[in-house]
Amino acid sequence: MRLRPVIEIGGTHATAALVDTSAWTVEWTERRGIDAAAGAEDLLDAIAAPALKMPSPHEACWGVAIPGPFDYENGIGDFTGIGKFWSLHKADVGAALARRLPSPADRLVFLNDAEAFALGEWALARPGPARAVYLTLGTGIGSCFLADGRPAADHFGLPPSGHVHLLDWRGKPLEDWVSRRAILRDYKEASGRDADVREIADLARGGDEAASRVLEHSFTTLGLILAPCIGAFKAECVVVGGSIARSWDLARGPLEAGLASAFPAGVALPELRRASGLDSAPILGAALAATRVS
Repeated sequence: MRLRPVIEIGGTHATAALVDTSAWTVEWTERRGIDAAAGAEDLLDAIAAPALKMPSPHEACWGVAIPGPFDYENGIGDFTGIGKFWSLHKADVGAALARRLPSPADRLVFLNDAEAFALGEWALARPGPARAVYLTLGTGIGSCFLADGRPAADHFGLPPSGHVHLLDWRGKPLEDWVSRRAILRDYKEASGRDADVREIADLARGGDEAASRVLEHSFTTLGLILAPCIGAFKAECVVVGGSIARSWDLARGPLEAGLASAFPAGVALPELRRASGLDSAPILGAALAATRVS
């Protein structure tokens, strides 16, 4: 058994984990809450804290999944204009974390959280599809296009860096149409009531017409907007994760309908799948990225 150490960072948490890369299983985890608005030293201490509980021995090259904007090659924070991790702007996160992590921590391999999710799902499929699109639907929309298990961000017809949140439709960014805030806004306008996405999903299952209409419109619109780039990539499947994927029973049909109505002629419609590792995939993907370079 070869154990790969990983840190997975979200907007409100940091998780340290050990992955058995011979079987692609998570063998140990420790999760802690973090304050994304904290000062740099406190925030870095909080991110490293769960890793201090990590048992040894393990490999010396760590995988670190972290949201962007971020200089992944050099381990430098950007975090401009997103309302979190502001204290890490231009900080050498790689060097600062390496000082805080338990030995050995000879190298840190950083990757985007959506890419980590995609690589983890691909590893879980053993082997994964030759061409697939991976989406994380939550507060915003993350994406990664994989060809034979490798990111293919420069493929013809894809948005910059393969990030679909950069797409515009009818003069507005994608996340103005489809995101947590868009769904909450649309439901408030349709019903006059405030509710979170989970509650809106439960209302839709219970027959609430406004909730059903809002969710159907949101996921159909997502399919319409993504159809050209997914078709250009000739993806075999689209794998959906993130918190909204927990409402897959409500999302799948409208998403498929939106894709079908706008898909390029002569290109086969991809299979739609709910993620198989909603919680474990980013951890496994960070381990895979580190394994590939060590």
